[in-house]
Amino acid sequence: MLNPIDTAAVIRNGGAVGRYPGQIHQGVAWWIGACLVVTQKARQLVVAHNGHPAIADFAHRLCRGATNAQHYSCAVHYMGGQSEEQFLTGLAELPDAPGGWLTASDAEGAIDVCLRLHTRQGVVLDDTNGLAEIRKLIAEDHVPIPVNDQARGSIELWRHPLTPGDQP
Repeated sequence: MLNPIDTAAVIRNGGAVGRYPGQIHQGVAWWIGACLVVTQKARQLVVAHNGHPAIADFAHRLCRGATNAQHYSCAVHYMGGQSEEQFLTGLAELPDAPGGWLTASDAEGAIDVCLRLHTRQGVVLDDTNGLAEIRKLIAEDHVPIPVNDQARGSIELWRHPLTPGDQP
């Protein structure tokens, strides 16, 4: 592992949580994306973030990790900056897709980052439905990689109808 983390401290509370810089870095998002696809056996994934300037790179890395997860050829539906409510609505529109809701907030010279993961049923991951397995994969440096180029997935921009007040 090129840039190790304290997995017990960071992989918790429904995903990955920590201060940036310091406890968490953008590479963690790649690992989380790949591991989420493999543990949930996902062919598609929904990803959105709260629009904080620092979180977009985490979101892009999570998406790239998800497209590079073993043989799953995962189609990532990237929503970009959204409210959590819009993310959950998007997740419900693809009932067989797990998801990642990423947030960041400013905190005393650092940024608090949260990569919250959801199962196919929209339930936040915990140690009984995938989070412990993700923690173990990352701790043991067994982050899944694609088996070949044909197994790579894709990232698609989310297409949803505009609601009143949205900008085109």
